[in-house]
Amino acid sequence: MKDDYGQVLAGKVALVIGGGGDGIGRAITRALAAVGASVAVADHDPSRAEEAAAEIATSGARACALTGDVRSAEAVNDFVKRTAGTFGALDVLVTVVGGQVAFVPAVRVQYMSDDDWDLAFDLNLRYVMRAVRAAVAVFQDQGRGGVIVSVGSVTGSMGAPMQGAYGAAKAGLASLARTIGAEYSRDGIRMNVIGCGAIATPVAGGAQPPDEASEVPMGRYGQPDEVADAAVFLASSLSSYMTGQCLVLDGGLSARGPFR
Repeated sequence: MKDDYGQVLAGKVALVIGGGGDGIGRAITRALAAVGASVAVADHDPSRAEEAAAEIATSGARACALTGDVRSAEAVNDFVKRTAGTFGALDVLVTVVGGQVAFVPAVRVQYMSDDDWDLAFDLNLRYVMRAVRAAVAVFQDQGRGGVIVSVGSVTGSMGAPMQGAYGAAKAGLASLARTIGAEYSRDGIRMNVIGCGAIATPVAGGAQPPDEASEVPMGRYGQPDEVADAAVFLASSLSSYMTGQCLVLDGGLSARGPFR
């Protein structure tokens, strides 16, 4: 994470849902803390959430660990409530949890079951809507606005062979950001999405074909720290005139074609 802009989130409180383990979420929690934010780390695995929070605290920033299943509306609402209660405020919400191949089979649409479709939507869109709804209420009560950043995918803006539910959910995520931008900008509330391409994470890396990086114009996977840099930009005043947008971070993948 670059430190060119110093403490751009000094005094702010951020909730990262899905920031306990390795990969994108962990990189984002580190990056937000490095630029001054107090960070609540929410993860389904208590040990991962606590480890991430302890790492942040060791760096000198304030942190707390939260545990729950994003498929539960009660758990998601509790993440927001407890963050605001612990730190006395909430300024930034970052949603990271998502994916398909780690959770449901990669199949053509005709072979996808209703249960798998619903699970993909639960983990990529439905919990985000619930978190956004809860965060917006807190932002309005505080009267000083707030920022929402969601980790999305370029898959949401193109066809998604073998990942139909994932692509549809990520398209919905981008649409949700546009709606929040249209509905809540006058309240000082912004929402943007990071449209990720192939990112080198333990889960995604294991699911990608070995030669997929050759399809990327830059010739490599993106790194979690690069996603974290984008998250800091979108979470801070550096992007103060930006809302309802998808910031594409894919090494040029969506700029070229045709794909194999």
